[in-house]
Amino acid sequence: VRKATNIVCTISNDTGEEPTYAGIQISEIIRDNYSIGDVISLLWFKRLLPPWATKFIELVLVTAADHGPCVSGAHNTIVTARAGKDLVSSLVSGLLTIGPRFGGAVDQAALNFKKYCDSKTSPAEFVETLKKRGQRVEGIGHRIKTAENRDKRVELLSEYAKAHFPSTKYLEYAKEVEAYTLQKANNLVLNIDGAIGSLFVDMLSGCEEIGAAEVQEILELGALNGIFILSRSIGLVGHALDQKRMKQPLYRHPADDVLYAETERPPPRNSQ
Repeated sequence: VRKATNIVCTISNDTGEEPTYAGIQISEIIRDNYSIGDVISLLWFKRLLPPWATKFIELVLVTAADHGPCVSGAHNTIVTARAGKDLVSSLVSGLLTIGPRFGGAVDQAALNFKKYCDSKTSPAEFVETLKKRGQRVEGIGHRIKTAENRDKRVELLSEYAKAHFPSTKYLEYAKEVEAYTLQKANNLVLNIDGAIGSLFVDMLSGCEEIGAAEVQEILELGALNGIFILSRSIGLVGHALDQKRMKQPLYRHPADDVLYAETERPPPRNSQ
């Protein structure tokens, strides 16, 4: 009697003598010194991408792993760890802040840059179209970085791509968008989300084995935000362990850093 399965898995198998990732035995992966980028390539994209591509994945993991204790994710993780919660709770607390305003704009930035670049929309029209719709230009803008104080991470990833990618068409389009937005304000620079997003489109498009339809599917699945989540988890775990190692006490925000804008007392209830 045939029984319908509850789960279908196409990326790995643990039913044989040893686990396989996309059909490759774990012993072969260890023996042939597959990198973490290679493993991500197998488990996320179900193929072994070229070395220049898997190296780029690893560079993203390194450059986006942490950005200090003041950003949303690290702050939440630190506060949670200092409240005595376990490592998983502290990590998840930080991860839950990742979204459109913090680290989670990679997919949308990639989709936007690809869509408007492919349609040959001018950078000005691209920005103004989103503005009319009330939408943010994902991948553009930073709280502290400016035209005079660029994000080094963006520069490093861009330099690698220009030296090793077959094409940086989408990065160049993103830079043209940045040139337009900088005319409006000097902090409207290409940020790490925008750099990762545009460069991942360049990376995927530069892999001969990945067609245009699959590139679009990968972007729509949310895989690029997954890269940021994986990378930043390294730093968040570090912050949680750091606070526990130092035995830091429960965090309480200083009152002098809060604007108490309490409303006027409401009138008393009518006694009826």
